[in-house]
Amino acid sequence: MSDDWTHHGKVRAREQGGVLEIVVDGLTTQARYYKPLIYEFFRKSWRGSRPAWGEFSVEIMMDYTGDPPWMDLDNLAKALLDAIKGYAFHDDAQVWKLVVERRQGERERITIRVEKRG
Repeated sequence: MSDDWTHHGKVRAREQGGVLEIVVDGLTTQARYYKPLIYEFFRKSWRGSRPAWGEFSVEIMMDYTGDPPWMDLDNLAKALLDAIKGYAFHDDAQVWKLVVERRQGERERITIRVEKRG
């Protein structure tokens, strides 16, 4: 079990206790911005586990400062699930539980937590 983060640009990720955590620093109102950013991170920098079969729980947290960004959370979730598909799991149909939340935070970022069921 490692506390080490893998970094590439604004994205960092780690695996710890069977949980994959991905953090993207900064926010934008364009959900489509995140897919190529995260995809590039996995393609160029990620050396962790490969995609698996089974069911997964995914939690997406958008932390913001000041006024909340004007973005539909369903669009954000779709872009992020597309970005991690092929790296965390084979297909987003494997997601049995999805939580997407916007909350006031200390810094602007998006955190994705992926955990295999059972």
